[in-house]
Amino acid sequence: MNGKLKILSFFYLLIIIILAIFFRFWKLNEIPPGLYPDVAINGTEAFFSLKNKDFKVFYPENYGREGLMMWLIALSFKIFGVSIFSIRIVAATIGVLTVLGLYLLARELFFYDRESSEKISLLSSFFLAVSFWHTNFSRIGFRVILLPFVLVFSFYFLLRSYRKKSIFDSILAGVFFGLGFYTYTSFRMAVLILPFIFVPFWFLYKKERAQRQFLLLTSFFLLSTFFVALPIGIYFLKNPQDFISRATPVSIFKAESPIKEFLKSLILHLGMFNFHGDPNWRHNFSGKPMLFWPVGISFLIGFFISIKEVISSIKNKTFHLPSSYFLLLAWFFIMLLPGILTREGIPHSLRVAGVIPVVFLFSGMGGWWVYQILEKKLKNKSILVLISFLFLLLVLFFEFNKYFLVWAKKPEVKSEYTQEYLLMGNYLNSLPEDVERYVIVNRGGEPVSWANKIPVSAQTIMFLEIAKYGQIKSNYLLPEEVEKIKIDKKGIILLMAQDQELANKISNLFPQGNWKKEKDFWVYQINF
Repeated sequence: MNGKLKILSFFYLLIIIILAIFFRFWKLNEIPPGLYPDVAINGTEAFFSLKNKDFKVFYPENYGREGLMMWLIALSFKIFGVSIFSIRIVAATIGVLTVLGLYLLARELFFYDRESSEKISLLSSFFLAVSFWHTNFSRIGFRVILLPFVLVFSFYFLLRSYRKKSIFDSILAGVFFGLGFYTYTSFRMAVLILPFIFVPFWFLYKKERAQRQFLLLTSFFLLSTFFVALPIGIYFLKNPQDFISRATPVSIFKAESPIKEFLKSLILHLGMFNFHGDPNWRHNFSGKPMLFWPVGISFLIGFFISIKEVISSIKNKTFHLPSSYFLLLAWFFIMLLPGILTREGIPHSLRVAGVIPVVFLFSGMGGWWVYQILEKKLKNKSILVLISFLFLLLVLFFEFNKYFLVWAKKPEVKSEYTQEYLLMGNYLNSLPEDVERYVIVNRGGEPVSWANKIPVSAQTIMFLEIAKYGQIKSNYLLPEEVEKIKIDKKGIILLMAQDQELANKISNLFPQGNWKKEKDFWVYQINF
């Protein structure tokens, strides 16, 4: 690539990164609305980890969560202070870095075809930068956003190490891959992808009579992976119940007919990209395909190009560029398994977030293929450039409108992100400090042991109190514990859900008080 093209490519990449930053940081405090309890508990545990200097490799509460997200949130709290924004900025930053990582990975995957390499890299990273799917997970605070990030950088450095015969890159690849075990449960499937990298490169190195070098590079990768992942591996050896605690309740193997559930889940997950997507408003525009239809068509084109290249490479026994297609197809099907092997909320775009990078790589390949077809048919280059520009602009504005102007304002989204809990927390924080506060947690959720078995649904309110006071200020009780309430001077009792029978019981226990409506919830005020 000559100097002029390098500058132009850098300029395009810069625009893409700016778009990625805009899509992930604009109105980050407001969109998505509310603070979902599964995110709030990440914040509360990060706070206590930082305060007590007790960083865990695995946090067993709420079905169990790998520790890396909590560590990064704790670092963010240290820099920016404790707030919802400080949680979300971690996910947003990781999202932007993943866009850059995908560009680098695509260049490495198609290194032996330099012209296609740059175009596919730019298209893939652009589609990812503006995609609803990745943008949404980059703004919530779920630890799943770390999964695409570690995958793109692991495979980028591993492929680069084999191409450049670089031990340093092998070690870096192993560090990222090892960190993957601290990200999200689905990452464990990524181990199955490795043979689809190792085997083609073994044959390439064997052809060059450099098997020792291959073994050396692979050994450094595996050793660095092993040492980075060792602490969490030891944890799971000591606590084997935590290794599968999150996946067990929704597994197809718990169903009466596992084969039937497997086939159903397989069809739904394969169709989620172009036909019917995740029904959960928290993850997606309920039921809409995960990809904007022109990007979805590009994805299908790239997918079938990969199959064609793999078949061709098997026939011709070639392993240079086709080894990339082996990797992409293996990556796609293997990282779909965490969704396919479950039966709840399917298709489930969060469980299969590991396919996000490869889906947009396929889309970039398909987009470049269409461009080449048009280039042959259109003699006027200016028209081709105009069509390409308008297409990219269409994708940009469609995804922006879908996420920021339509989805974000849906009442279903406010409900799914439990905006009422945010309002409750803000109300409690607005009270004078001498007011005694009781929160009756009559909402469901996994009990949190360190919070006296209070369901995880209360974590949003707890986190907001921590953000203001540096501690949990209110008293949290289960409905059957209302008799424990003792208000000597002035206080309030907040019900997390409306319950007339419970409200009557509280009124009888404290006849001197009265109920007051505060936005979308009721509070019982005593001696106000």
